[in-house]
Amino acid sequence: MAISSKLYVVILLVLILIVSFPSRTKSESENNINETKCGSNNTDRQRQGCTNNKNEALKWKLIAIASILMTSITGVCLPLLSRIIPGLQPDTNLFVLVKAFASGVILATGYMHVLPDSFDCLRSECLPDKPWRKFPFTTFVAMLSAVLTLSVDSYAMSYFNKKHKLESGETQNSLVHGEAKCDDKSSQLLRYRVVAQVLELGIIVHSVVIGLSMGASDNPCTIRPLVAAICFHQLFEGMGLGGCILQAEYGMRMKAMLVLFFSITTPFGIGIGIGLSNVYSENSPTALIVVGLLNACSAGLLNYMALVDLLASDFMGPKLQNNMKLQSWAYLAVLLGAGGMSVMAIWA
Repeated sequence: MAISSKLYVVILLVLILIVSFPSRTKSESENNINETKCGSNNTDRQRQGCTNNKNEALKWKLIAIASILMTSITGVCLPLLSRIIPGLQPDTNLFVLVKAFASGVILATGYMHVLPDSFDCLRSECLPDKPWRKFPFTTFVAMLSAVLTLSVDSYAMSYFNKKHKLESGETQNSLVHGEAKCDDKSSQLLRYRVVAQVLELGIIVHSVVIGLSMGASDNPCTIRPLVAAICFHQLFEGMGLGGCILQAEYGMRMKAMLVLFFSITTPFGIGIGIGLSNVYSENSPTALIVVGLLNACSAGLLNYMALVDLLASDFMGPKLQNNMKLQSWAYLAVLLGAGGMSVMAIWA
């Protein structure tokens, strides 16, 4: 399942257009909302000495772009350096533990960061009570997103398995002639490739939203803690994605494309946010609805991928099932990754 670089570019641009659309309707939206009620968060920050400072905020945004880019590249490339670092090869215990830790980070990202952000947006006082506070849209959309991810996972595997068999001229009788093992390996490789690309797409969605929100903010008190939190997140989420890319055994061109898109999405989102900071209103009803729904979609996808395609796949696999000690260490690694990312929710 190879998605072309052009398709990734199209997906990225569509997401940016969708998220930045509210900037064109700022004045129209703000005329219809209660400024006192929707501006309460800014008032609270000002009372704490956290006033908007565009020059100071720009300095922190530029620091964020550089540091997030470097940590993203470092995280996603580490597993791909297995030839230089033999301990990071997919068949080693260290790789299993690192991947378990990174999977815990991805799981906590969905539950502790993206999902609560969606609740905050769709339950905002800037939106009318009906229907936004009368129905749990966040969990509903996240549920549909998880089911949709399952269907993409399932149909992609079915389609490419069938395509592979037709191209290789296999028949049902070929299993009798000793090709079953080869077929299983090919099917597993295909599975890894589906997982890597679906996970990449989910990460791109929430990375655009995170970057745009940071870039559009002019409050240094909001940006400073986000820099450290997002760097931590990108480092270990990148390691999880890098492990999936390594197992997928892509060629150099495909690896480079996946690494590039993961690394630049958040910094690119910040850059777009900086450009829109004069016109983008994060409290406009349109912005809250669009960002809230995108976050809910991303949360459902990330939670499904972390639990089903990463954790369940590894913990139910032969390597961990045949080694109880390694399995216990892997559970500890998951808890450490999820716990560390959960602590980051205090600041981000």
